Amino acid sequence: MLPPPFVRQMQAQLGQEYDAFEAALLLDAPVSVRDNPLKVPAAPAPEGEQVPWHPLGRYLAQRPSFTLDPRFQAGAYYVQEASSMFLHEVLRQHASDVDRPLRVLDFCAAPGGKSTLIASFLSGLQQPALLVSNEVIRARVGVLRENLEKWGYPSVAVGSADADDWSALPNYFDIVVTDAPCSGEGMFRKDPDAITEWSIPHVEFCAGRQRRILAGAVQALAPGGLLIYSTCTYNAIENEAHAQWLCSEFGMDALHLDFDASWGIVRSSGEGLHFYPHRVRGEGFFIAAFRKHEGPTPKTNAPAAFKVVKPVAKNQWPQLYTMVKPDIDLRFYQTPTGEVLALPAEWEDSYKSLDRVLKNKWFGTNMGEFKGKDFIPSHALAQSTLVEPNLPSLELTREQALLYLKKEVFDLPDSAPKGWVLVRYEGLNLGWIKALPNRMNNYLPAERRIRMEVK
Repeated sequence: MLPPPFVRQMQAQLGQEYDAFEAALLLDAPVSVRDNPLKVPAAPAPEGEQVPWHPLGRYLAQRPSFTLDPRFQAGAYYVQEASSMFLHEVLRQHASDVDRPLRVLDFCAAPGGKSTLIASFLSGLQQPALLVSNEVIRARVGVLRENLEKWGYPSVAVGSADADDWSALPNYFDIVVTDAPCSGEGMFRKDPDAITEWSIPHVEFCAGRQRRILAGAVQALAPGGLLIYSTCTYNAIENEAHAQWLCSEFGMDALHLDFDASWGIVRSSGEGLHFYPHRVRGEGFFIAAFRKHEGPTPKTNAPAAFKVVKPVAKNQWPQLYTMVKPDIDLRFYQTPTGEVLALPAEWEDSYKSLDRVLKNKWFGTNMGEFKGKDFIPSHALAQSTLVEPNLPSLELTREQALLYLKKEVFDLPDSAPKGWVLVRYEGLNLGWIKALPNRMNNYLPAERRIRMEVK
């Protein structure tokens, strides 16, 4: 049962449409996925009707077992709620014509839906772009990193910083996306617990937290930069009130967002957009965009070195370059625990600046580690778009792929290459095996092993 104060709120907000809204909450939530342009068309996501506001978004007729789909495990697509894919349309309208390298911050990034969407958008630009995916709750950073590694975008940083921490790096980012933690009204039919947790005091608590996050986001945004704010709520306290506050408190300019009338989106005051489940094939969602006033951008001097990671010896670079695509300018660093990181050279100074702010952080692509004279490649490298495509590889059947993903062994054909081998499914890299004369070793990380029974 919906909380009576919520019912009164939505009746006042929707008027005669309320009954249709309430009826929609009794229906099953739509299932939607978004293809990865860095890996599709090698293996497209399951077929379905296109999400109107995203060229790579698809609705599925029913929810399959994503865990048991090797294409999902390889990062060919992401399972994302359709309404939130409208972020792509905001970026298309207000960030497509840039003529300079971009620094982009996803302020509240876990589990990674919007970060992977942003990475896909950035990969289509003419200029290079750095994506910084930040998650305040440190326990959620692991799943964020896993999803970004699976997506394969190399110019990325993952970490955890509180809103106040960004005072150390003011006026730095060209785009800041803030999908703020909220009271979850728009997720009632997907998450029944959100109904029991909802209350007016909880809404007000969320609104206070959102303002603190937004203040940090504005501080991190460069003059002339783009701020995108979204929630999965309907109420004005968490949405329109914040839009008005951004304009009055910080002098932000609300940006107009276009959409096709047939999409069913509702424009609110202050140029924000509402997505209601009785009008769109998606969950409840609000999104608005703002431009920070132009002004001088103070120069940020990067530190001379990272705090703990050290450069890899130059005599080891040739061996590392055999593992990645040719003609990519990289810088190689090593963590205190031995992992080798590959950082795109154009962002080396930016990574050093971020090193001062981010906690529990990870930069670039984890390539693996040296064991004596040997190099042990990492799972992240196998799934990255940096990896050399012509390394020894083996195409697996679905049955073999699922055995690999359960971290089991299987018989290799006599023609299989020996040594380090990339195993693939429908052309997509799943990870590494080491093929020896009489056996094979499965190098899937134990924490990535699927435990669901294979049917």
